[in-house]
Amino acid sequence: MKYVASWQYQWNSSASENEASIQRALQAYSKWTPVAGLTYHQFLGRLDNRGGFVVVETDDPLNLLDAPSKFGFFSDYDIYPVVDIVEAIRANQEGVEFRKGLG
Repeated sequence: MKYVASWQYQWNSSASENEASIQRALQAYSKWTPVAGLTYHQFLGRLDNRGGFVVVETDDPLNLLDAPSKFGFFSDYDIYPVVDIVEAIRANQEGVEFRKGLG
């Protein structure tokens, strides 16, 4: 199953506290390795430096706990299960056909 995760940095403290937080996050990130069983298709940072996005694939959704459990002190995460657009369009078309039969 594919997922898109987004994160937004918690820039809600004083400048010195935010600076300490980013230093701690960079220290933690330097020790991080991707969890086995999680395939990264894209790993993207936002140009406004407020967070980023990742497109991953895994058979075990528990693998998605890796980043929030390690970096949740610094970022807020949202994780969405997704499908390729062709599959989404196919499901929408099936829904249209189903509703046509309702009368």
